Parts: sequence; C-alpha cells; structure tokens
Amino acid sequence: MADTTLQSISYRIRREASGFMAWLKPKAEVATEWFRSNWREKRWFRWASSALGAFLLIFLAGYIVLTRDLPDVETLRDYEPPLPTVVRGYDGEIVHSYARDRRVQLQYADFPEPLIEAFLAAEDKTFFSHGGIDAGGLAGAVIDYVSKMGSGERAVGGSTITQQVAKNIFLSKEYSITRKLREMILARRIEGVLDKQEILELYLNEIPLGRRSFGVQAAARTYFDKDVGDLELHEAAYLAILPKAPETYSRERNFDQAMERRNFVLDQMAANDFITAAEASTAKSRPLGIVNSRTLRSADAGYFLEEVRRQLLDQFGESAEDGPNSIYAGGLWVRTSLDPDLQAAARDALRQGLIRYHAGRGWSGSIATINFDDGPWQQQLASSPLGINYQDWRVGVVTERSGSSATIGFSDGETFPLSGLPSALKAGDVIAAKKAGNGYSVGTVPAVSGGFVAQMPTTGRVLAMQGGFDDRLSDFNRATQAERQPGSTIKPFVYATGLENGFTPATEVPDQTYCYYQGSRLGEKCFRNSGGGGGGIHTMRWGLEQSRNLMTIHIAMESGMPKVIETFKNLDIGSYEPYPAFALGAGETTVMKMVNAYSALANHGRMNKPTLVDYVQDRRGKVIWRADNRDCTGCNMAEWDGTAMPRFGLTGVQAMDARTAYQTVHMLEGVVQRGTGTVLRSLDMPMFGKTGTTTGPTDVWFIGGTSDLIAGAYVGYDTPRNLGGYAQGGTVAAPIIKAFFEKAKPKLRPEPFVAPPGVRMVRVDRLSGKRVFDAWPTDDPKASVIWEAFKPDTEPPRSTRRDEIEAKRQEILAIIRRGQQGAARENQNVVETTKEDFVEDQGGIY
Repeated sequence: MADTTLQSISYRIRREASGFMAWLKPKAEVATEWFRSNWREKRWFRWASSALGAFLLIFLAGYIVLTRDLPDVETLRDYEPPLPTVVRGYDGEIVHSYARDRRVQLQYADFPEPLIEAFLAAEDKTFFSHGGIDAGGLAGAVIDYVSKMGSGERAVGGSTITQQVAKNIFLSKEYSITRKLREMILARRIEGVLDKQEILELYLNEIPLGRRSFGVQAAARTYFDKDVGDLELHEAAYLAILPKAPETYSRERNFDQAMERRNFVLDQMAANDFITAAEASTAKSRPLGIVNSRTLRSADAGYFLEEVRRQLLDQFGESAEDGPNSIYAGGLWVRTSLDPDLQAAARDALRQGLIRYHAGRGWSGSIATINFDDGPWQQQLASSPLGINYQDWRVGVVTERSGSSATIGFSDGETFPLSGLPSALKAGDVIAAKKAGNGYSVGTVPAVSGGFVAQMPTTGRVLAMQGGFDDRLSDFNRATQAERQPGSTIKPFVYATGLENGFTPATEVPDQTYCYYQGSRLGEKCFRNSGGGGGGIHTMRWGLEQSRNLMTIHIAMESGMPKVIETFKNLDIGSYEPYPAFALGAGETTVMKMVNAYSALANHGRMNKPTLVDYVQDRRGKVIWRADNRDCTGCNMAEWDGTAMPRFGLTGVQAMDARTAYQTVHMLEGVVQRGTGTVLRSLDMPMFGKTGTTTGPTDVWFIGGTSDLIAGAYVGYDTPRNLGGYAQGGTVAAPIIKAFFEKAKPKLRPEPFVAPPGVRMVRVDRLSGKRVFDAWPTDDPKASVIWEAFKPDTEPPRSTRRDEIEAKRQEILAIIRRGQQGAARENQNVVETTKEDFVEDQGGIY
C-alpha cells in the first residue's frame, strides 16, 4: 500500500513538472528571440545590456570577495563572550574577580525596559521593524559620508543595532566602506539566525561603554555603582549615549557635551512614546550623577587570591586560546575557603606584630625609586602596581627635597608638603606616607616580614593567608614561597617519633650534653641547650614544654634519626638527610607545610592536603572541579530505603598513629599552660602549640591552635639576618597568634581535644611522671598532679618495686651507652678529640 502511494506521488510530481516545462518553453523561446532581435538592431540595447552584464559580474565578484572569509553567523547560537572569573568566599559572597575587562553577562529578561528603550531611542528606533539594515539611516549615512569626503571628519555610521553586533563580535573597528559593506551582509545573515531579543541581548552584553566596561551591567557598576535593575531614568539615558563616543562622554571635562546628548536621548524617548514629556523633563533636570569611585567587591586578601589565581592558571589556562574554561575568558565561578573576617584578623595580627618588632628602629628606606628622566613621575607612579591598604596611608613619590622641607605627589596628580623627613630621603623615592595635618608625614613600612596561615584541621581548608605586610608592596608570598628553618616547632614530630618507638610522656630523658661522633675527620660534635645550662633527667613532657634541645636530641638518636626523618616526610614537612641537626629544625620548610603538619596532629594523625579552592563551576554552573571527591553511596536515592543515613568517608591519609598524635597534642597543651607559649593562656581556650626560634635568632615562630582552627606565623627578614637576642618565638610570634585568636574566638567552638580509642588517661605527678593515687588534677596550670595520656600497657607501674627496677634499668642503659661511645672512639684510633659546638657549626636550632 505504501509503495503504491509513493509511486502515485512520484508520478504526480513528474506530471506537474512536465506541464510546467511545457508552459515555460514557448515563453522562453519568445524572450530569446526578442533579445536577439534587439541586440542586432539597436545599438543602445547592446550598450545597456553590456553595462548591465558588467555590473552584475562586478557585483558578483565584489560579493564573493566581501563574503569569502566572513565568519559563520550560525556560531552566534552558541556564542560565549569572554567573561571574567568570579571568586566567592566560604559563605558564597563575592570577594574578587580576575578580569582584564569589566564584563557581566545578563539574560534579556534581566534588562529593565527603560534601559532597553533608552538604547533604542539613541541607537536604532526601528530595530524591531527592520531586517538588519535601516534604509533611511543608511541613506543619511551615505549622504553624510559624501559631504565629508576629504575633510578628515568622520561620517556618522548609520549602523543598526544588528550591524553593531556584527562589528563588535566579528569585525574590526576599521573605518572603511569595505568594513561597512561586510557589516551589512553579516547583519542580514544574523537577522536570519537570531530573533530580535537574542540580538538585543548580545548587543547589551557586548557593547563597549568606556572605562574598560563591556555591556550595560558592567557600565552601570562603573559609572553609578549600581546594578542595571537599580538605574534611574536619567542614568539609563546616560549609558545609552556612550556607544557613540565612550571615551569622550565618560571624561569629566566633556560632561557638558554628555549632558546635552543625554537630554537629546530623553527627548527621543518621549517622541517615541517610551516615556511621557513630564518624565523626560524631570530626568533632564537631574545631574549626570557619575561616581568617582565604586564599591569594590573584593576582600583584602591579595596573597590568598593570588595563590588561587596561580592554581587556576596551572589547571585551566590564562586566555581563551588555552581552553573554554580559562581564567580570564571562561566565566568561571570559584568557591574558595576564604573567610574574610579571619583574613582581616590574620592581616592585622601579622602587621601589628611586624610594626611592634620594628618600633624604634627608624626609617626602613624607600619602597622603590623613580627616575624623573624616564617620563612624568605621575604616569610612572600610576602605572606601577605599588599601593598600600593600611589605615590612611598612601604610596607616593618625593617630588622635591630641599633641606628640612619636601613635597610628596600621588598618582592622581595631587601634591602635599611632607614632614618627618629621614636624612636618607631624597627626590624620586617612592614611600608610604600617612596623613598629618594639611599634609603627610613619612610612614615606615617594617623591613622585617613574615607569613601567616590559618587552616581547618579536619578538612585542610585554608581560611586565611597573609604573606607579608601588604601584597601591593611585595607579591612574594612568604606563607607558601619562603623556605625557612622552623626551629623548635619541628620538635613535636621528633617527640611523636619517640612515642612511636617505646617512649611515653612520662619517660625520663637526660637533659645532658649529647656528643655525637662524626668520624675521624670531623671528630666529636656536641649539642647544648639554648643559653647553656641543663642537667638532670626529666620527663618527656617537661622537655617538650620547656623546649629542651638536649632532650630532643636524646629522643631522636634513641628512636633513630632515619625514623625521625621519615616522620617529617610522611607529614610533608620536608625531605632531609638523617643528621641530628634536623631534629632541632635545621631543615627548611614553609609556614603552609608546618601548619598542615600541626593540623594532622589535631586531626588524630590524619593529614589532608591544604586547599584554597573548594570547587569550580563553569559559566553555566556545572561543577568542573572539586577538592572533595569523596563518594557518598546512596546520597541520591529517590526515596529512603529504611537503612542508616548515608555518610561520607574520612578525608586525607593516616600519616601517624591517632594515639600518638593525641599524646603529642596533649603535651603541647602544656606548652601553652606553663611552657614557652604561656602568652596565649589568657585566651582561656583549650589550645596547643609550640614556639620556635632559629639560631641567631634569624626567624621566630609559633604554630598551634584549637581543635577546629590551626594557625602559624613566622617573623624574619627576607634576607635572613639577626633579629636580636631578645627575639624569641614566645615574645614575637606567639603574640601574633594571640591577636588573631582574640578576633577569631567568637567564630570558634572552644571544645577540648578528644582522645581517640585506645588512649588511657592516668593521673601522674607532673614533674616525675610517677603514677598518683591519692590526689586529683585541678585547673591550676602548675598543679603537681595532671592527667597524662598513655597507650595501653605503657602507663607508669603501680608498685614502688617496679619504679626501682625501672631506675636500675635506666642506669644500666646509660652505662651501656657510654661504653658504646668509648668503643666507637677507640675503633677510629682517636686518642683525643675536641668537643665543638655542633649547634653553631651546623646551623643548630633552639
């Protein structure tokens, strides 16, 4: 049946086609004969026909030339304009954007009707009725072009909105007839591909409107610090005048011209019945209302945001040529872990610490120097990235210096008298200056610097980062890029290694000189405590609380330096050779790595990779990368199946025994309560931490925190030099951490550290480590009885007899050690060696 139908249709088509041809054939023969007759008999006909043919050939050739390399307008269906990357903080609020131009893409429904009508009145009032080309406007443009030929003046364009879309997206800004013709061809094609609303949406998102703003939303933020939905009528009319001459109408000296053009647009809106005459009159009476500065949606977190930018560049590329999700064109939405409140606390705490240390040391020198022979100082200063965001300080250049008087100039061209002049100050110096009366005085940016990181221990998310005094003065991130010796902040991991190898917090360790035979060439090297002193035997806890070098070396050597180095490597602190000096912090590492290692201690030995980015979405909202890739089986069930709630698995890797990690943290709580970090005790929170001071001292550290927030900081010169003998981790770095936690405290849950399964809490005498049965611990930091954490079967024995046996055992072990050291010296045929100060010789740390 179907075949019969198809045959019937085919026959009907052939029949009708043959009928048409039969009708057409005699008419074609008549026309041909008419043309031949006129061609032979009439000269004017031959000339006219030849001219018409030549015109058609030229037109065809020209059309081919104009269109041979025109882009395919079909691509507009999937057109994706270059968009900046928007960065959000931990709470979803916008904190920054990575952009070379200001662009925001909106949908047609987002544009308010008065704004659309203003652009139609100003640019293309027949937009909804023409097919891409406005004949009247084109004729006027041709006449204007002819009248201005040879004058050097630019003729009016006469372009429709569709033609402007073609030019902005596909063509250059070349001023020529060729470009105009190509523009018209593309406009006709665009009208056949997109509807009017789609064309207008492209136009309002892409039109350049000055001040590096593309599209009406970006321009609304730039000129009025508003979103398009909040614009008033006179403001919408102002934006509509910008396509004609954005760089002219946006300059203050041309505001009279802008006002005149704006009022013309309002009159046109009234003439086209978009608004009433009264509304136009009211709007015309309003000033332009352009703002000189706009609210910046950016947190003062330059070091953090630059670190995020580096990671995104490595992963997604820089520009559109690098892929569809590039940082400067892909329109990415990046959710970070940045907490602006904690970031401000970290910034202020580090700055206060640096200023406090530098106090009384005088002017630290200029930030940079400008050579006046290289051009106007104002342009040089404005083009530099230098700046400062501290109180009312500004960065300027000393334009004149004569004796006790000087003048400072800023990038906006303003100059003021400058006071408080150091003798070394000279013209051309770029300095920080602070407001003083009717002028400015010289400000001192500390020469010393440092780094700061705050991290969540359970997830590895970095909440705050400060890599120096101000990223506008130096973009070197000392939190992630500066390799520094950690000093005694490394010791907890030495003690943790001891806990893994037979030691307990109550184990008694000699606080006595430790000599280490290095071979016949180097001889015997000996360690000492900071400031000398020592002697006796003390508990492991006491040694960590008081940061005793000798006890640390004893623990490291008895546990085995290869094992200590393996602990450092497992916690990603660094990879070092098994030399004893590394047990005292002689190896180099970063603040980020040390804070992450302490986070692992607080997280029961489970280490997470530090992350700044939680996840990344493309311009359509699809998640294309996330830091947390844990699987949650059953989380997307349509209905509850009656079983237990699905739960995510643990994050990170188990880098240390959970019991060992807790024992270490429990001892480090004592550092805050009665050790070298007591400056933090007044915070009245369960806290742990450790100070660190390198030889010299050249760097001072403190790392520690609570169960839900770990922070670390160091202070030191970029080119290491002596900070002064009084500089210690407890006096310089610890107050920085304290200042941070004072502001962070309201956001924290000050809960005690929780012991993992397999830990036994036993009452012991704090100094001797012996078990106590007739007393209980109190809240007094220096109470004689405390709770101590032990692994099963390692707690102190109950009987006095066992104590005596243990003491005898330690005595025998000491005799054996002395014998082994003596035998080693005899085997090397060394009669006598000189004991040297190994710490000073090897860069030892305390």
